[in-house]
Amino acid sequence: MTDQPDLQGSNRPQDASVVSLSEYRQSRDPAPVTFHRRELDAILRIYGRMVGEGEWKDYSIGHLKDRAVFCVFKRSGEMPLFRIEKNPKLAAKQGAYSVINTNGMILKRGHELPQVLKVFDKALKLID
Repeated sequence: MTDQPDLQGSNRPQDASVVSLSEYRQSRDPAPVTFHRRELDAILRIYGRMVGEGEWKDYSIGHLKDRAVFCVFKRSGEMPLFRIEKNPKLAAKQGAYSVINTNGMILKRGHELPQVLKVFDKALKLID
C-alpha cells in the first residue's frame, strides 16, 4: 500500500497530458526574431563605412514576431533609405535576408547575409 492515488480508478480524462511549462510559454508568446551577433557585426560594418562617407546618418532596429528589421536613414525624421530584413519563414524558399529600398522594391535577397550586403558595395568606374 502506498500514499499515491490509484490513477486507474480516478476520474481523470483519458486525453489529458503533461505539458512542459517552458513549451507552453513559448507557444503562447513566441520570442521575437532577432539578429545574431555576427549578423549585426556585418551590418554595422557596412553602416560604419556609409556613415564615414556621409551617406547615412541614423539607424533603427526592430525585432518583430515574424522578422527582424535594420532600417537606415539619411535623416532621422524621414522614411528609411534601406531596410535590411531577416525573415526566417523565407529561409527555405528565397532566403531569409533581403535589402529593400524606400519604395519597397527588393534590391537583393538570399540565404547568406554577407552575399546580400554586397548590394552596398560600389562598383569601380573607369576614369579616362
